[in-house]
Amino acid sequence: MKYVGGSPLAQIVRSEFAESFHSGSVAVLDARGTLVREIGDVTGAVFPRSSNKPMQTLAALRVGWKPQRQADLSIGSASHHGEPMHVDAARTILADAGLAEGSLLCPVDLPGNEEARRDVLAAGGKPERIYMNCSGKHSMMLATCANRDWPLDDYRDPAHPLQVAIRETVEECTGEKVQATGVDGCGAPVLAFSLTGLARAFQRFVEAPAGTHERAIADGIRAYPDLIGGTKSNDSRAMRAIGGLMSKAGAEGIQAFALPGVGAVAVKIDDGNGRAAMPVALAALRQLGYPEPTADAATTLAALEAPDIKGGGRTVGHLRVLI
Repeated sequence: MKYVGGSPLAQIVRSEFAESFHSGSVAVLDARGTLVREIGDVTGAVFPRSSNKPMQTLAALRVGWKPQRQADLSIGSASHHGEPMHVDAARTILADAGLAEGSLLCPVDLPGNEEARRDVLAAGGKPERIYMNCSGKHSMMLATCANRDWPLDDYRDPAHPLQVAIRETVEECTGEKVQATGVDGCGAPVLAFSLTGLARAFQRFVEAPAGTHERAIADGIRAYPDLIGGTKSNDSRAMRAIGGLMSKAGAEGIQAFALPGVGAVAVKIDDGNGRAAMPVALAALRQLGYPEPTADAATTLAALEAPDIKGGGRTVGHLRVLI
């Protein structure tokens, strides 16, 4: 089998047209879980934001969530774009638990996907909680609480039994103590730990034996990549292009990858600009090596590795990972 690999990791990302740079940190684990490359601070605390979501899903399964379909595991871990498939999947989780959308405590929003947002507005719609990109996670949290007969009105409280279970699960998966607790954009707790811990957790999911909760989540995310983000999201496109990849971005320039038999990558861009995270993560994965992609997949990866920079409605440059 031919492999793509061998390129050294870049330490910064450069915008060709603006001479601007993004710095950050990268943790790279090999197939054995050994830290084989590090740039910047890979042991200090960061808030991985939505890259935490697979671990939140794991905690929900452990304390009693009973998803009815594999797709539930993907939308429960998603930062979705509010396309109809996302809204339907989140609503289905609520309906399975006998819950109404009014129980959601995430903020109201419009779909992130431009076409979906236009369709909602054209139909006279308005911002709703179900359109918010974390509504799948919140639906999962509510369904878990309903199954355990836990309170529904404060499920975002760090002291709530579900959030306590999530914290314990995060510490187990990362192999680290949570260093800080904040409030995420959706109102749920967000937990801080290192990039190395994040990469370690992702690798645990993809390398887990069949029949485990971790493997079920990884398989669900990879089987339904469009639910984890959207038809145009970087996570979804990367997973469609690289078979077996589990990918989950987080706000403020976070990107996490894991590929079974290859390794795991976690990235934090210092200035919080998310556009630089995917190119750096892919550069790191190339260093580890992965199966040669098909022609169509190679085209997708090329676009993700060097995304367009627009100016005046046209492409005026690309981001480049620098050696």
